[in-house]
Amino acid sequence: MSKLFQGTGVAITTPFNNGTVDYETFERHIEFLLNNQVKSLFINGTTGEGSTLTKEEQIKLVETAVNVTNKRVPVYVGSGTNDTAASIQHSLNVKAAGADGIMLITPYYNKTNQRGLIAHFTAIANAVELPVILYNVPSRTNMTIEPETVKQLAENPYIVALKDATGDMKYVETVKSLVPEHFALYSGNDDSFIEFLNRGGDGIISVAANAIPYEFQEIYDAYQKNPDQAGDLFAEISPLIEALNIDINPMPIKALVTYLGYADGSLRLPLVALPPHETKAIIHVYQQIKDGIL
Repeated sequence: MSKLFQGTGVAITTPFNNGTVDYETFERHIEFLLNNQVKSLFINGTTGEGSTLTKEEQIKLVETAVNVTNKRVPVYVGSGTNDTAASIQHSLNVKAAGADGIMLITPYYNKTNQRGLIAHFTAIANAVELPVILYNVPSRTNMTIEPETVKQLAENPYIVALKDATGDMKYVETVKSLVPEHFALYSGNDDSFIEFLNRGGDGIISVAANAIPYEFQEIYDAYQKNPDQAGDLFAEISPLIEALNIDINPMPIKALVTYLGYADGSLRLPLVALPPHETKAIIHVYQQIKDGIL
């Protein structure tokens, strides 16, 4: 069994126009990403403000992405919630819209235990019958998928990957030692991309790649031949990754993609736009990287 993808996946932003989803701009952004060598798209996740989109908007975004990509890269969709039954129904709708797979977050607020996680993810995977990427992001859900839990879930034929946003390389190493070879591991943190690859990771699901997709894929490709060169390339973009940490995702990246013409600067409450001086600082770093100054 082959990995879902190797290299750079992009957790794509969702553009708005006067409060409604701007599907035309979304299409242009996808084409930009495809033209810059990305290997997969992730729709309706944290960066895409999925929790503030209606179900109708989410499905139309999936249909749009599937149509634009036209099988050039796979399209994965964040379809998990803290309600197992609702997650199953929405995931089935996502499947009908043409998604290649789904990404499932750990339940939040009514958080469960590890046995509950196994039951939750297994029920969704078996009902939907699409490739499943588990999403471990305890900073947002206050819950971790323990390595032994990942090991058990990896026995399910539909559960084939993990996006890990813990930043804990010991966790990554432990999971890597427990799962079968075909099970893919993707970094959910831009700043630990190289370290994640050092631990045997298969790629990244990136936020910053919304703006610098080619650079991320270049780093991955370089790493396969010369890790030191990849490290040098990563050092060149690190100032932008740091600049994008000025506030909570996706507020900073939304400011940058607006500058690039792939959003209008707006977010849906409770998220708010960055103040002008912070936006200016991010754009300044981006321009320096593109001009080869940094």
